[in-house]
Amino acid sequence: MHTPLPLKGIRVLELGQLIAGPFAAKILGEFGAEIIKVEPPQGGDPLRKWRLLHNGNSVWWEVQSRNKQSLALDLREPECQQIVRQLASQCDIVIENFRPGALEQWGLGWHDLHALHPGLIMLRVSGYGQTGPYKDRPGFGVVGEAMGGLRHLSGEAGRPPVRVGVSIGDSLAALHGVIGIMMALRQREQHDRQGQYIDVALYESVFNMMESLLPEYSAFGAVREPAGSSLPGITPSNAYLCKDGKYALVAGNGDSIFKRLMAAIGRPDMAANPDYAHNDGRARHAGLIDAAIGHWTSALELDQVLSILEQARVPAGRVYDIADIAADPHYQARDMLLDATLPDGTALKVPGIVPKLSRSPGGIHRPAPLLGQDTQHILDTLGVPAEQQQRWLERGLIAQSPGRR
Repeated sequence: MHTPLPLKGIRVLELGQLIAGPFAAKILGEFGAEIIKVEPPQGGDPLRKWRLLHNGNSVWWEVQSRNKQSLALDLREPECQQIVRQLASQCDIVIENFRPGALEQWGLGWHDLHALHPGLIMLRVSGYGQTGPYKDRPGFGVVGEAMGGLRHLSGEAGRPPVRVGVSIGDSLAALHGVIGIMMALRQREQHDRQGQYIDVALYESVFNMMESLLPEYSAFGAVREPAGSSLPGITPSNAYLCKDGKYALVAGNGDSIFKRLMAAIGRPDMAANPDYAHNDGRARHAGLIDAAIGHWTSALELDQVLSILEQARVPAGRVYDIADIAADPHYQARDMLLDATLPDGTALKVPGIVPKLSRSPGGIHRPAPLLGQDTQHILDTLGVPAEQQQRWLERGLIAQSPGRR
């Protein structure tokens, strides 16, 4: 018997652009939710032109917008705003990541839509949140990463902070948004049938990942500084140079793991040292421990190091680039490298689905849409007459596209 996808029957209206809001909707779509994405008729979501392009279109788009329908609609126009209200009244969830107050100016804010549909759940993602003295500031992921504390910890001590090479702040906000949506759905379905809005700030999503920074500052006045590849206060956990110029990443910070690590590198004296029995003692001697491990790795090639540590059951690995990932058998075995097809028939590898559910796993049910691909179908479903659609098309309020295939 086929098990339905967990979000089958859930309808989502996506009003956001670029990364945070659309990434949240992407996850919902992979697990069965119907996603209607609203895009500007002129050019669509800017992500269509981000990073590397194939025939003028971003290949990133094929990942971010899979399992979505495209409704090309000008939200600035009253007629189009009314279409959004109709759709919102038929949807379970609205996702948006505009500047706070923008939807309110169009009569599409939380109070407007909640009045039409009391059971509606609305995810609102912004740089600083919907309240507070900074709420009106523009806030992209880079700013959220900095304000949330991540940028201060990035890079090497005494050098300028560096960014993670992906939009990690936006993605963390999206994940927090999905968590909020799941809890709001649970509340609605199990308790009072009422919807609510979820206020996700980029900087708070990053700050939520900052582990012990605040209590350490509060208790000791300690301000953690960037430490390169090490993890301050947790020892050993670092990158160690090998004979062939490659780095081994070794995490031997569990008490029993540390003893196995020291035995593997020929340092039973360190394994038996009572000062190193627990992490607090090891952290006070991090320099000596790192030097011992580094001395051992410097005499061996990376593959030798990893082989020895694997046999010793010590967590260790290499630094992967995307070519390594694409060739890795473990990625392949876990369906993390999926096949897709671009509109012109070109084959494309795309990331697999996370998380993996045993009975109702997510998947790619339809490819990313062309701009306005589903406009006519959606408007027909809402009962908008063909002649009205034609007038809107001539005025540039909507865009329609022929079928993708």
